[in-house]
Amino acid sequence: MVWMAVFHFSFDLNHFRFIQQDFHNDPFWTLQRTCIVSLFLFCAGMGQAVAIDQQQPWPRFWRRWLQVAGCALLVSLGSWLMFPQSYISFGVLHGIALMLIVVRLTAPWGRALWLAGALALLLPRVVQHPLFDTRLTNWVGLVTHRPITEDYVPLLPWLGVMWWGVATGQWLLARRREVLTVSLPRALNPLAVLGRWSLTFYMLHQPVLIGVLMAVVALRGMR
Repeated sequence: MVWMAVFHFSFDLNHFRFIQQDFHNDPFWTLQRTCIVSLFLFCAGMGQAVAIDQQQPWPRFWRRWLQVAGCALLVSLGSWLMFPQSYISFGVLHGIALMLIVVRLTAPWGRALWLAGALALLLPRVVQHPLFDTRLTNWVGLVTHRPITEDYVPLLPWLGVMWWGVATGQWLLARRREVLTVSLPRALNPLAVLGRWSLTFYMLHQPVLIGVLMAVVALRGMR
């Protein structure tokens, strides 16, 4: 969560021209984005493994899912207002909303999730078709080129990361349960709070950061 916030703040600084960076092509930034999204989805997969182990009922699952899906729609709306030519139609929250349903239904696959994850990661590298290049179809991920959008996290290959998260969570629960149940040192409690309120933090941090930078820009313009 902290890494994501720092990355987004850097992006915002670039957007308001406090710095000049190429976030779309510079490996320094693109690699960070890949790592951040991977951690997000891997942890979400592990969370589903824990939820299923605790016998989370479907009604509770759907309540949480509606929160994620609703926030995804708000992200689309907010990004359309700020970036009308490259708004987010299928970003990380959209991807998580779809993947949560898939992993919930496929969690009983057990060890086969490792293979399924590998196939999901590899498939977009060998299969691409122009059919999947439109906004209505690029959510699948088998695109011939990356769409023009501020965030893009399609089902493939990213479902593979979440599947591996579920598989890892299931393995730990079966063989190293203490890894997931050990108490954190008090110094790490703030990070634990961020983890428990990850969706709220995700939705609020960017409006706050952008608002602060807009205020700075306005004050500079008044001088």
